Amino acid sequence: MGKIAIKYSAVAVLTLSLLLTALAQTGQTRRVRFPKGRTTAVLKGAVIRATQDQFLLGARSGQTMTVHITSLEKNAVFAILGPNGVALDGAEEGSDVMDWSGELPSSGDYSIWVSPTRGNATYTLEVTIR
Repeated sequence: MGKIAIKYSAVAVLTLSLLLTALAQTGQTRRVRFPKGRTTAVLKGAVIRATQDQFLLGARSGQTMTVHITSLEKNAVFAILGPNGVALDGAEEGSDVMDWSGELPSSGDYSIWVSPTRGNATYTLEVTIR
């Protein structure tokens, strides 16, 4: 096997390893659907340590989104990523956000990532778009 083939094999193994790690650290992915005539969706779920649930939400530039999360042990938090994959100001991962509201900068799918701060977390997530 030549040096180039070995390099590509090593890159392929590393890529597969990173992908499997990312998949193992993700809980479920769900699309947010609003009940007919409503601007708020209430979502319930549970995440175990070292995992995250992802919620996808289509919204337009200029709309206001409000997100609130509750959990019995106050150990569920969220982060919000815009359609470009960049975290919204005040809703970055590691900020332990439980409440956020703001005007959306662009149109597209926003990702809300829910994770526990410690142990496992059963949560209720409320998302409002106006």
